[in-house]
Amino acid sequence: MGWFKRKNQGIFTESKDKKNIPEGLWYKCPKCKTLLSKEEHQNNYWVCKNCDHHERINSNKYFSILFDKNKYTEINKNLTSLDPLQFEDTQKYSERLKNNIIKTNLSEAISTAYGKVNGKNLAIGVMNFEFIGGSISSAVGEKICRLIKLAIKKEMPLLIISKSGGARMMEAAFSLMQLAKTSGYLGLLSDAKIPYISLLTDPTFGGATASFSMLGDINIAEPKALIGFAGPRVIKETIGKDLPEGFQRSEFLLEKGFLDFIVHRKNLKEKISHFINMVYY
Repeated sequence: MGWFKRKNQGIFTESKDKKNIPEGLWYKCPKCKTLLSKEEHQNNYWVCKNCDHHERINSNKYFSILFDKNKYTEINKNLTSLDPLQFEDTQKYSERLKNNIIKTNLSEAISTAYGKVNGKNLAIGVMNFEFIGGSISSAVGEKICRLIKLAIKKEMPLLIISKSGGARMMEAAFSLMQLAKTSGYLGLLSDAKIPYISLLTDPTFGGATASFSMLGDINIAEPKALIGFAGPRVIKETIGKDLPEGFQRSEFLLEKGFLDFIVHRKNLKEKISHFINMVYY
């Protein structure tokens, strides 16, 4: 029987003859519009095979890329923010937190863990952009500081993967205090002679760039990541001039000396492992 039948009103497909195609099997690159199977996209580290666009991924996916056999110990998993200011805009901040926890299945805008990377111990913190834009809350700052204390205690290098819009406005000064707090703890890590690697991904802005994201012993980035303090649109409107091509992209920052190197996601594990073996183990 033909897949469709011709009716008086035109070409018509009866429900019983329609093909049942499972949803969610395909990925369409937002840059080049290439269509790939999700399995193929995942096997390529969530990077487009056609244009090399690095999709934003969360902590679970970075952990699967970096930790040996995807085995690791997550710490402070259930630590989340309170609502010290009882903030409310279009909805209560307390409700926004609850909704994001349900929607993302994450407790906060950063996940922290430790495990083996090519046989060597490494503590890793990864920011989750889908949780309120990866914004820095008091809980995010606390989780970073606890991870740093663990790295000092266990004498293991630290990697923080940033993906953030900056400070969380719903916490005002409580959020801004985390910039000084995390920077201070990174000073303790430096005093202990333990290396810190900062990986900046798309996008990294605001308070993250103004504190822990740019304080690494080496600062590295994924290709074409947008990195800065204020966004390019805001800067352009402020100075009233056109910005250079590629402004605030990782390649531009590398040229200007703000980054040490750019690493493709498929090479990330080997690059991280090579660096910590060279300077620490």
